[in-house]
Amino acid sequence: MPELPEVEVIRRDLEKEVVGKKVKAVDVTGMRSIRRYRQRKQFTSALVGKKLLGVERRGKYLLVKLDGGEVLVIHLGMSGQLRRAAGTKEAMAKHTHVVITFTQGGQLRFIDPRTFGEMFVTELDGIEDQVDELAHLGLDPLESAMSWDYFGELVAQRHMKLKAALMDQKFIAGIGNIYSDEILHHAGLRYDRMSDELRPEEVRRLYRAVVEVLQEGVKYRGSSLADEQYVDLFGKKGGYQEHHQVYARDGQACLRCRRAIVREKYAGRSTFFCPYCQV
Repeated sequence: MPELPEVEVIRRDLEKEVVGKKVKAVDVTGMRSIRRYRQRKQFTSALVGKKLLGVERRGKYLLVKLDGGEVLVIHLGMSGQLRRAAGTKEAMAKHTHVVITFTQGGQLRFIDPRTFGEMFVTELDGIEDQVDELAHLGLDPLESAMSWDYFGELVAQRHMKLKAALMDQKFIAGIGNIYSDEILHHAGLRYDRMSDELRPEEVRRLYRAVVEVLQEGVKYRGSSLADEQYVDLFGKKGGYQEHHQVYARDGQACLRCRRAIVREKYAGRSTFFCPYCQV
């Protein structure tokens, strides 16, 4: 599943590639991708003729502002991709469910093999009523600046194991399995430490790790794993997987202490960590 860095990369790409363009036509072949509508026309008519004014990100949701005060909400789900196409003659990828064609030429295509993602148009002012998760999103590490002691107060309030706390969207928006493991290794903390038992210096390390790891993830344009379900707007893989310290590196040497990385199951997910560097 794309996490905060991957969605932020796509947001920045969209800002450069589609903002200012006007929608000429919309084709929908997969109704699950627009499942809030009973008919295709309800969705397509909300977009045709609209100009794209800007792109925001809230957690893992993309909000494309339209003239008239509405927004196109895009959630990539487990396997969703947004791909730019230069023109209609460019080969259509399998599992392409929504195609937006612009009057200036070019297309924006939504590809989603597992169909957990979705797109819909709504009023910006009432978006929290449409997406309950957006009404309760926690801080955005790329947008929200705060002191480490305030961050420590928020961490202590959770009374959760650290990995669960990092993945709690009501605490921090956008972190999933990959980046929680990387952040905890960067901070030198085990995934099963309790959040309200951290010492001040550990809180400081954790806060720094959250910010630095996510910024690095964006810098290297996200993580593309073996399934390559994440690619950027141009169909290119990210590069941050080449810099992973622990994720999917079980049995390999820790780059810090040279001892073996361990893989364990936690809450039904694979968790990767160094039992020597992380305490």
